[in-house]
Amino acid sequence: MKSLIPVDMIEQKILFIRGHRVMLDRELAVLYGVGTRDLNKAVSRNPERFPEDFMFQLNKKEFENLMFQSGTSSWGGTRKMPHAFTEHGILMLSSVLKSSRAIQVNIQVMRAFVKLRQLLNTHKELAHKLEGLEKKYDAQFKSVFDAIKMLMAQPPDFDPGPRKVTGFKPEK
Repeated sequence: MKSLIPVDMIEQKILFIRGHRVMLDRELAVLYGVGTRDLNKAVSRNPERFPEDFMFQLNKKEFENLMFQSGTSSWGGTRKMPHAFTEHGILMLSSVLKSSRAIQVNIQVMRAFVKLRQLLNTHKELAHKLEGLEKKYDAQFKSVFDAIKMLMAQPPDFDPGPRKVTGFKPEK
């Protein structure tokens, strides 16, 4: 079955806010093919399904920061601060929005979150390996760096004595 929306497109819509990977209500509404108002209305009819760790509303500072980062104009647009849905909140949306499109979109969104999680784990593994290599090579090259420092240092018994002044001397 051909997917409705490419996973790569969904990945671009995932943001990191308050320590959570989230998607905004307006982005989800577009994916689900409903209005943002309708999506939020369906959520408000089922508040017990959306605790704070599933969904939260951005504050003014977060929203301004988001607009600044995305280069969005402050003219027109939203009158209310957007809602941010965590992975679990997005999963819960499929039980509130009961269309076949909602189910298909949810599958794609979950795939995007899984792919993102796998990429983050891969980066952690690479960072750990790199740290190990740094420690290994720092220890191996320590003797080389010590030898270079010794060559650069002046011997302790070295006394250059008074310097001979060179250059033009005016006659008296």
